[in-house]
Amino acid sequence: MVPGGTILGQPDIDGVNPLSPHIAISTSTFGKESSEPVDLLRAAGFTLALNPNGRKLNKAETVAFVREADGLIAGTETLDREVLTQLPKLKVISRVGTAVDNVDQVCAAERCIPVFNTPDGPTDGVAELTLAGLLALLRRVPQADASIRRGEFVKPMGRLLRGKTVAIVGLGRIGKALAKLLQPFAVAILAVDPVRDEEFARKYNVRYVSLEEALPEADVISLNLAGSPKAPLFTAAQLARMKAGAVLINVARGGWIDEDALLSALQSGRLGGAYLDVFAAEPYKGPLVNSENVVLTSHIGSYALECRVGMEVEAARKVIEFFQKETAK
Repeated sequence: MVPGGTILGQPDIDGVNPLSPHIAISTSTFGKESSEPVDLLRAAGFTLALNPNGRKLNKAETVAFVREADGLIAGTETLDREVLTQLPKLKVISRVGTAVDNVDQVCAAERCIPVFNTPDGPTDGVAELTLAGLLALLRRVPQADASIRRGEFVKPMGRLLRGKTVAIVGLGRIGKALAKLLQPFAVAILAVDPVRDEEFARKYNVRYVSLEEALPEADVISLNLAGSPKAPLFTAAQLARMKAGAVLINVARGGWIDEDALLSALQSGRLGGAYLDVFAAEPYKGPLVNSENVVLTSHIGSYALECRVGMEVEAARKVIEFFQKETAK
């Protein structure tokens, strides 16, 4: 039995076949919106343990929770060498989400632990949230909402998206989905990405440029990069080179933007606004909460019902397929 979790699939743990794989599920919302992923795992005969804390686990909690598990359906918790070497029974990791940079791939490979992800699941959810956050920022929707809740009826002046120049930094799955969503707005789309998809660029009128070219030209810069940065891509120097009044969006990973430098750029009026769904440290409790020209959301890119259920089902199926292949050997 994996310590601390809730056992599903068998009402009496003593009656479970000890040879049945034990699967720890660390992502905190697994199965909450649909029982389908849990039902799939249960039908496959697995013993399950759910995240006991209802939040992202720290390293010590992860070790305690996963130590006796044969498989892990993972969230964004750190699975570095220190953690993985303390999980002697672990045979497979299936990540609910796209990025697997929280997993030490070298250590996993050394221990012959395959690491799966769900790359397509969050695409539409993150792309639509990017557009939603951008429109809310430009039309100052949060300010209008707040004024009514205060008993006022303020009409803040906003800006149109139509006709603007939008730079997408990272034209992967999500960046391309965003480019498609932007088509009706008649925007000029710039793409910053070392890998160029010329066919896509021709079809959707995308122009590849360098980051240096995009900074002074774009009215909107959206970060849709994969992976987590070792250092900020947008420092005070890059923010100072952005077009005056431009807005910056980050729905990728926290850490791509120097948040202190961003606050200074917003306070000085250099930038016209920002939308952030991700932060260097989460939960975020920093000074940006006091900035009126910032829209903040709580890392909800994949938190659309259809996306979330789809990712959980895909993660569950990959675990099932892995153990079926192991059994067939």
